[in-house]
Amino acid sequence: MDSSLVNDGELACYTSWFTPTELQRYQGFVRRERQWQFLVGRILLRQSLSQLLGVPASTLQLTERPGNAPQLDFPAYPDLGFSLSHSGNWVACAVSTSTRLGLDIELLDPDRDFSALALHAFDAVDNAWLQQQDAASRVRDFYQLWTSKEAHIKLNVTSAECLHFQHPELSITLCSARQFTSPPQLLHIGLSAE
Repeated sequence: MDSSLVNDGELACYTSWFTPTELQRYQGFVRRERQWQFLVGRILLRQSLSQLLGVPASTLQLTERPGNAPQLDFPAYPDLGFSLSHSGNWVACAVSTSTRLGLDIELLDPDRDFSALALHAFDAVDNAWLQQQDAASRVRDFYQLWTSKEAHIKLNVTSAECLHFQHPELSITLCSARQFTSPPQLLHIGLSAE
């Protein structure tokens, strides 16, 4: 979801959904962009879970876990999984009733010094592979490698199935602890108050 398409007035009611620890974290962000990403991410997560679980978004209570993703206790779905990611104005969420997930998105920025970043972030094998890629696709290849690694870290499972989605502005990788039985769908969801 491109959060730049939503204005502050449309979001004011959503902070009432937050638990006290979520509200404290939201208010603690110094950078306006990061505060906005947090707010839109939590709204998107609740609305996605609401559609999946058939319950009102405003009733879903998330427990903050410092250094980790939030937790939702929903006994009817013990294998419930979700993951959030953001990059610039974009915020993304993946949800499942049957498996843990790791999601990462990154804006494709051809002006970034991705070669220097790759030397710092990737091992020798990954850097050698990246240098062998066609120059015309190297930016997209870099970001696909980056989002794959980030999605794996979020999932925290050694053997995961990962999918890469094509998008004109983003690199998107979704990893699952279980094999995908059907291809996940990319949906553009707008925000709506209940």
